[in-house]
Amino acid sequence: MPTVVSGKPIQKGRATMVENRKYKFRGKKPEEYSMPDLNPHLKLHRKMVPPVVVAEEAPGFKGKWGQAFPNPDQPLHLEIGPGNGFYLAGMAKRHPDLNWLGIEIRFKRVVLVAKKINAAEATNARIARYDAWQLQDLFVDGELDGLHINFPDPWKHRRGEKHRLMRTELAVWAASVLKPGGEIRMKSDHRPNLERVVDACADLPISLVDFIDDIDKVGAPWSDDLVTNYQSKFNLRGEPIYAALLRRDG
Repeated sequence: MPTVVSGKPIQKGRATMVENRKYKFRGKKPEEYSMPDLNPHLKLHRKMVPPVVVAEEAPGFKGKWGQAFPNPDQPLHLEIGPGNGFYLAGMAKRHPDLNWLGIEIRFKRVVLVAKKINAAEATNARIARYDAWQLQDLFVDGELDGLHINFPDPWKHRRGEKHRLMRTELAVWAASVLKPGGEIRMKSDHRPNLERVVDACADLPISLVDFIDDIDKVGAPWSDDLVTNYQSKFNLRGEPIYAALLRRDG
């Protein structure tokens, strides 16, 4: 059983990211939008397949994501919210023996990630446009070998609590989709972001391996950390970056 970091009790969750949410994400083609030319990245991201996986096709890879990559039998690692793609493309280039998948909902960010992947010539990386709250649409139990989350929006104020990705439901979902031995690697400049997930894992088959309060001083709890541009800004200001490494039991 992992150490409880914040000491706060957790609420029970289910293996879904959409509990109590009426909205159902659905990928749409450009002609289904009333003003498809308003956002230039809407059409542009569809011209970048691959590495882009468009939203309406992403659920079709559920349980068979290997088919989206040149080497389908390689272990699959997922990054939720890859931002501009620096980490995803960088890790894919470092580890060509792994398949890397990013999930991002904003058209512009999907394009930015795709450009980073192409620039790195990382043929083992893909970026899918989808809603991170509805990942149960995309993966079956035991499909992931690794989960990476870097600097998610903290939604610090109570009024934004419902928007927080880092919560019990995420931990419950991760426990179902990770293979035994699969790792969760998380970094954040906001400690409660990590605490909520680590505390939630206390009642799940996921163990805390290490929790670091300042990786710039101590080092990350994994050997191959990649410092993103966002992370380097905090390092220059002398502000701490927190990191947690968890592992699926079994």
